[in-house]
Amino acid sequence: MTASNFDLSIVIPAYNEEPRLPETLRRIAEYLPTLGLRTEVLVVDDGSTDRTAAVAESFHGKLTGLRVLSNGTNRGKGYSVRHGMLESQGDMVLVTDADLSAPIEESEKLLRPLNSGYDVAIGSRAMDRSLISTRQSIFRETAGIIFNKIVRIVLRLPFVDTQCGFKAFRRERTRIIFEQQRIEGFGFDPELLYLARHHGLRAIEIPVRWGHSAATKVNMMGDSLKMFVDIFTIRWNSMSGRYARTARRVAAA
Repeated sequence: MTASNFDLSIVIPAYNEEPRLPETLRRIAEYLPTLGLRTEVLVVDDGSTDRTAAVAESFHGKLTGLRVLSNGTNRGKGYSVRHGMLESQGDMVLVTDADLSAPIEESEKLLRPLNSGYDVAIGSRAMDRSLISTRQSIFRETAGIIFNKIVRIVLRLPFVDTQCGFKAFRRERTRIIFEQQRIEGFGFDPELLYLARHHGLRAIEIPVRWGHSAATKVNMMGDSLKMFVDIFTIRWNSMSGRYARTARRVAAA
């Protein structure tokens, strides 16, 4: 197992997040010292056309361990998360949306299971909807429920919310799932969870506080259709042997 320079890495995929990013990074900067951990923050700029990268860079000196990564061009949220994960150096890695729909303080709910033997901990909006401060429209919420039912049937995953953008991973133990990840758009979450199960990793779903942001980047028509196609692409990739199991063993942290 490679040595870690940090206890915790936070990966933030960002596309045209100039308006929201300053408040997000300010809140993270205030919160991280309370954890008492060696931390780094990776903002992954996904080919933004605004000042996302410049805003992130302005927090050097305010946010310990800050790194701003660039995808060069717009590749998609899945690619951004993969980029950040493979560049991270923490024992644990938290992935969070740039709008902090799940408050950063909820991260401790996901980190505790990782310190108790789990490899993956995912935030869930569906396990306890009383924790949702601002709900999505009925249309979006219903579409999400239908999408998750299809995920459970086709991919045989036990989770009731695969799409919440708040997840934590044991970096070394889960590196294989990011190396094998192929989906670059919004449908990457089920692929990661499918790969985690495929490789025998332990995953747990945890209810978290969450509030819908009206500025969400997910297009209900175009992106939703792609995500449904992605589910069957994942199944096909598996049947075609594209997710090869590895003999490599990673020592428990």
